[in-house]
Amino acid sequence: MSGIVAGLGAGVAGLAAGDEVIGLTDFDRDGAAAEYVVMPGANLAAKPQSLSHVAAATLPLAALTAWQALADHAALQPGEQVLVQGGAGGIGIFAVQLAAILGGHVTATGRSADAGFVRDLGAEHFISAEAGRPSQAAGGFDVVIDTVGGAVLDGSYGLLREGGRLVTLGAPPDQQLAGRYKVHAMFFVVEPDANELARLAQMAGTGRLQAVISQTFPLAEGQKAFESGRKARRPGKTVLVVR
Repeated sequence: MSGIVAGLGAGVAGLAAGDEVIGLTDFDRDGAAAEYVVMPGANLAAKPQSLSHVAAATLPLAALTAWQALADHAALQPGEQVLVQGGAGGIGIFAVQLAAILGGHVTATGRSADAGFVRDLGAEHFISAEAGRPSQAAGGFDVVIDTVGGAVLDGSYGLLREGGRLVTLGAPPDQQLAGRYKVHAMFFVVEPDANELARLAQMAGTGRLQAVISQTFPLAEGQKAFESGRKARRPGKTVLVVR
């Protein structure tokens, strides 16, 4: 769904002819798993020269989703307590980093083997998902970002303080549960936003935001790349390399 365009013609505000760019395709059209993609200039931001094409490919979908979850929907404020459910996942790795960048105190869940990795991303605390729901933290979070869904989402409502915000990325939340726990629960689908994407690209280009690559596949092995998500792999994003 996200992609990179090698060059750009003149006429797009803020971008020059020949600029390398990154962008998110609209969800009402086919994705960007192709050699060439046409997309609106309003969806594009310049790719920093210091950032590789593979690293840049992780930003338009995963990083933008994490940013919009934290900044636009949860409205995270400095000093707030944040829980990222699935901190080593494709979106979770950006949610942990961006929550810390925004001034949050970050706790993340995940496999025990990923604890050190997630802490290095900026999490102050780590809770092993293998040990079950983090009930010891019940009622202590201002914001929960759920990237996992299912039973993990069901157990997230009670982890928030009264009036806290739950943002889930997989499916709409149960508003009856939200009402029972007196929290705000919301679901959204990421939208193209050139200004936000440019901000993320600048962070990544200066090293403030880390793009983590799990694996790469050539475009000809696109089906294999999508199917690889069903198997255990190291943390990070899977990227299709066009050339």
